[in-house]
Amino acid sequence: MSAENILELRRITKDFPGVRAVNQVDFDLRYGEVHGLIGENGAGKSTLINILGGVLQPDAGEIVLEGAPIQFAGPADAACKGIAVVFQELSLVPTLSLAENIFFNRQPITPIGFVSASRLNSSAQQLLSLFKLQINPATPVKNLSMGYRQIIEVLKAISLRPKILILDEPTSSLGAAEIDQLFLNIGRLKSQGVSFVYISHHLPEIFRVADRVTVLRDGRNVGTFTISRVDEESLVKRMVGRELTNMYGEAGNVIGDYYFHFERHDGGAEPAPAIQLDLRHGEILGIAGLIGSGRSELAMEMVGITPNRRSVIVLNGQRFSFRHPAEAIKEGVLYLTEDRKELGLYLSMSVRDNCVAPTLPAYASAIGFLSERKINAAADIARQRFNIATPSVRKPVGQLSGGNQQKVLLAMWTNARPKVLVVDEPTKGVDVGAKSEIYRLLRELAGSGIGIIMISSELQEILGMSDRIRVMRDGRFVAEFNRQDATEEKLILAATGFGQAH
Repeated sequence: MSAENILELRRITKDFPGVRAVNQVDFDLRYGEVHGLIGENGAGKSTLINILGGVLQPDAGEIVLEGAPIQFAGPADAACKGIAVVFQELSLVPTLSLAENIFFNRQPITPIGFVSASRLNSSAQQLLSLFKLQINPATPVKNLSMGYRQIIEVLKAISLRPKILILDEPTSSLGAAEIDQLFLNIGRLKSQGVSFVYISHHLPEIFRVADRVTVLRDGRNVGTFTISRVDEESLVKRMVGRELTNMYGEAGNVIGDYYFHFERHDGGAEPAPAIQLDLRHGEILGIAGLIGSGRSELAMEMVGITPNRRSVIVLNGQRFSFRHPAEAIKEGVLYLTEDRKELGLYLSMSVRDNCVAPTLPAYASAIGFLSERKINAAADIARQRFNIATPSVRKPVGQLSGGNQQKVLLAMWTNARPKVLVVDEPTKGVDVGAKSEIYRLLRELAGSGIGIIMISSELQEILGMSDRIRVMRDGRFVAEFNRQDATEEKLILAATGFGQAH
């Protein structure tokens, strides 16, 4: 083992029924280094970090930590030995406070054996200050947005004072300001000797934060590179085994007339709506903003998940005020949640069952029996159209990669014949190959005349896909740009409130 390496993986192999997920992978991590780990969904990244975090045992190979071969009895054992993991799938307890989550099973105790709430909240407040967050540490996690929950997961790992911190898609729900704070904290910890394994599908982040990068493809290490000696195009080619050009596609959709309108009045003396939004046939309307700006909250209000009696929708000239998502679904106003695991998919059910779940009555006979033949045919069509990589439509969705789960979610709601499609973080946790396919599918839907409202924290995604962009701040729209006038700088200035956006 090299003296500069804190960790080495030697010929690590892991098999699951019918598939070799990791195939004789070598990987090393240096003291005080950020080592990027990239690859398509299904390339073996998650399996590798589960082995590093003690969740899985390798079938073959050796782990060497600080010069000594080691085996982890479980995640707690790995944590005790200085390895902390922030997994892509969050592990917080919604009913506990954010302070209780950060110090779960490690709460400060008074001399007589009770949890010291004051010390607990004070310690949590110190960690929150790393991200300049003004949140009461006693706030239940269930009341926080996905972005804030993701930050809490990172703080939970930092609180362990690890030697090695593994971050799996840590920015998938973060806005630009929070990402900046994350990278500042990575730099601070790195200067203190902490080593990082940084997994991300956002290649600009890899170039911004990593010292080296390793590419996995089909369970194998296909190369480790000093970050200054590679570019984004060469990494993408190694990841997918082919060249990807024009990822966002061409905006060939014909935009029609306005047909969808949303507005909300706040009940004051002011007659004008506090917030309003219009959408045209075939238009992709991008909504940008920082965490806490109100983007997802607006979407959930729009479709009746969090109904507001002061809000109203006009669709094709007809007025609605949705009080339940079922009412919105009935009228064709559909919402793809950013939290596909918790709110979007039935993970224990098959691809087939998920694809037809919102539209089951369409597969029933006159006397109410479901037609297996029709359901199977619809699922097979969805698998082909959305290029869902699965050996069978009867495979549980929870066993698919993140990119394929996202495609199932898209197939599920597209099958419900939307008139308006609201997609919240449509490529969250998805690799570049799957992203290009999802973008193609969204353009195909827009080309058929469906209006799409796309909420995204990725400014390049917003700029690349949108025909028109609106920016939210503090629950209000503060700027609007046509496609040709929008730039990253303009969007950031509008979202943060610095400068003047027109």
